Amino acid sequence: MANHALLNNVNHQNLKVDTRYRAEFGDNQSAVITFPTEFADIQRHYPILLQKNSNTGEFQAVALLGFNDENLFLQNGEWAASYVPGVIARGPFLIGFQEQEIDGEVRKEPVIHVDLDDPRVNETEGEPVFLEHGGNSPYLERVVTILKGIHDGLSYGKAMYAALAELELIEQVNLEIKVHDDEQYNFNNFYTISDEKLAQLDGENLAKLNRAGFLEGAFLLKASLTNIKTLIELKRKKIAAA
Repeated sequence: MANHALLNNVNHQNLKVDTRYRAEFGDNQSAVITFPTEFADIQRHYPILLQKNSNTGEFQAVALLGFNDENLFLQNGEWAASYVPGVIARGPFLIGFQEQEIDGEVRKEPVIHVDLDDPRVNETEGEPVFLEHGGNSPYLERVVTILKGIHDGLSYGKAMYAALAELELIEQVNLEIKVHDDEQYNFNNFYTISDEKLAQLDGENLAKLNRAGFLEGAFLLKASLTNIKTLIELKRKKIAAA
């Protein structure tokens, strides 16, 4: 069970984080949530698809990392791509909210929490969270940047997917991915951008999407599907090495 605590350099002065990638750290996932704020990096390595949140019914984006509960990029404690999705790269850290008074007004401001029961967290080995004499370590600064991208991407993504859905640009897609003649994976609960609907969009709505930055996100999402070939190649290599 998680044990979240507000991160601070007094109680957590000696905190370190094991930054290797391991199945026991929860990294062996075949798909992870991703956000438009990282689409430009994600689409270079992973297929991006949309799915409906089972609780809200709203669309969210996921990056495919493999098939059938396996992460094909997880290889001997290393990550086999130059960009690691934010929800993985953030490690045991997450954003919480704390009421703070700013200019006489009480607001909920984002703050960093750490899961002290996460197996990566310790005081003996790994990347230090804080510098010896105070201040954030370079590692923590990277984590702060990642968390900011996730935080901003949540609200931005919600607006983007709603705009695309309103214009009926999102369509269900059935993927039949053949690795070998006797091995095929079928996905039928995902969505993508409709090329036909996008091509038929009038100038006014195209301009609206472009001004909001949503058009670029739609193109990145669609272009990322070529990375399905990467997953097939990684799967074939894994089978050959077994």
